[in-house]
Amino acid sequence: MKYYIKQKVFSFRDQFSVRDDSERMLYRVEGKVLSLGSKLHIYNTYDEEIIYIEQKLLRFLPEYDLYQNGEKVATVKKDFNFFKNNYAIIGPDWDVEGSFMAHNYVIKQNGSVIAAINKEWLSWGDTYAIDILDKEQTELLLGVVIVIDCVLSAARKNNGAS
Repeated sequence: MKYYIKQKVFSFRDQFSVRDDSERMLYRVEGKVLSLGSKLHIYNTYDEEIIYIEQKLLRFLPEYDLYQNGEKVATVKKDFNFFKNNYAIIGPDWDVEGSFMAHNYVIKQNGSVIAAINKEWLSWGDTYAIDILDKEQTELLLGVVIVIDCVLSAARKNNGAS
């Protein structure tokens, strides 16, 4: 199934909506204002929290924990590399490959693609198309994509400020 994550352009906090091909909102993502580190909550259409994301502080490189039902299910870390962006996903046995700066990458499990992520370039605000092939992992895969987007957005802001 294909999902679309759209970041709101004018917002005082991180907000995303996750929609399907028919523009129906399936999930809502909200960030905490004025908190130490990023804290994001993903809600379904019944306003039930399905994923909670929290940035680990005092790390050399960005690192985020993802929780479902109060239990940590994954950690996403940006790995050190001089020439390209690398991300490690600890918890599920997943690998991430592709061009993160171009927003064109895949998530693999045991060598098979379970999600393909592509940026929609002609849209208002950042919009990402996510083709999820492993429906059982939809919510966690969406959380991982949102974490990678948070890391990329923070890097863009920091590079723009210097």
